[in-house]
Amino acid sequence: MFYHNWRCLLFYEDNLQTFRLPFPLLKVEYYSYGSNQKIKEVVFLVDKNKVEQAIRLLLEGIGEDTQREGLIETPKRIAKMCEEIYGGLGYEADEHLLKQFQVENNEMVLEKDITFYSMCEHHLMPFYGKAHLAYIPDGKVTGLSKLARTVEVYARRPQIQERMTVQIADALERVLKPKGIMVMLEAEHTCMTMRGIKKPGSRTVTTVTRGAFTDLEMQKLFLQMVKDS
Repeated sequence: MFYHNWRCLLFYEDNLQTFRLPFPLLKVEYYSYGSNQKIKEVVFLVDKNKVEQAIRLLLEGIGEDTQREGLIETPKRIAKMCEEIYGGLGYEADEHLLKQFQVENNEMVLEKDITFYSMCEHHLMPFYGKAHLAYIPDGKVTGLSKLARTVEVYARRPQIQERMTVQIADALERVLKPKGIMVMLEAEHTCMTMRGIKKPGSRTVTTVTRGAFTDLEMQKLFLQMVKDS
């Protein structure tokens, strides 16, 4: 069996499963765990050499001089940057959400105005905005910071806003198993403000509702709480 970790993918050596990965594994390590049990650690890394080569080709393709003073270090800078802005690739938010606490109060929990930055997978241009997450606990809650980390996991990869909204809701439902979930993302997409139709200030809003939040009154309460300062 295997499961996702924030920085790596772990699975037991004596029960490997065949599965297709969307990108290469660049580092594999073995170490002991418990009593004579070995775990294989597979770490997903950015191939900096390939990124640097790609950026040099891009600069040449647009007619730039890659040896110009301001551009000599640009491929290395971008390769390093990719480790940060694509740091969520291959991971799920489960590890963060597994930190839970028992509660008696099962009223709505709302974490709003979580700032996020992501990269549109169609043009590799940023989109950014606010995430609002709410759930109705069924006897257990997670730490508030874990909700923000959940947003970060799914933002830091080539992404589309619609999928990101669903992925966040899926993670909350999968791990917390609450009575209801509502996720709303509001974002500005530079692929339509800097280029193309060029409409700065326009925002895209996406929502996902599950369980108790399919009720219109609960949705109204959520929206009112999001609007309140």
